[in-house]
Amino acid sequence: MPTTTRDEPRVLIVDDEEPLVDLYSQYLDEQYDVRKAYGGKEAIEAVDETVAVVLLDRRMPDLSGDDVLEWIRTNDYDCRVVMVTAVDPAIDIVKLSFDEYLYKPIDRSTLVAAVDHQLTAKEYGDTFQKLNQVCAKLTALEAEKSKQELEAVAEYTELKEKAGRLLTKHGDLLEELDYFEAGSAWEL
Repeated sequence: MPTTTRDEPRVLIVDDEEPLVDLYSQYLDEQYDVRKAYGGKEAIEAVDETVAVVLLDRRMPDLSGDDVLEWIRTNDYDCRVVMVTAVDPAIDIVKLSFDEYLYKPIDRSTLVAAVDHQLTAKEYGDTFQKLNQVCAKLTALEAEKSKQELEAVAEYTELKEKAGRLLTKHGDLLEELDYFEAGSAWEL
């Protein structure tokens, strides 16, 4: 893939629905250097060290978003990954290493806010990324499953405990970042 001379962070938009990719590109093009991929295989060809954020659909016919995410992490690309999907989360998301989980349809302000949030998180490194991943999973699960269903699953309990440990250990940093006031964090 050719690189660009633009100074804006690069965002890769991945979805098998071309009109949706093009719409998201229009939402982001003024603020970011946008790269498009119309499927999972194209995404793998488009990811490189210049990509800061990937907006990734989960359900694609050629290669699923889950597989693309695994490929990105296995190959140690230092990018943030936002799942942008119509797929309701199941407990399987606990094993996925995404940074945020958004439901379609997505409006311009939500998409821009998600990318901005991920770029901020990237600046603050591993601590913030780990907490953000845990909170994104908890938020996605809690939005779709009842408290009773979730409390019966060991992985959910372990995820809550991990969030608690991270919040306790890094509370000062999170206050400095106004993490809880931004409305994007799962709260204990």
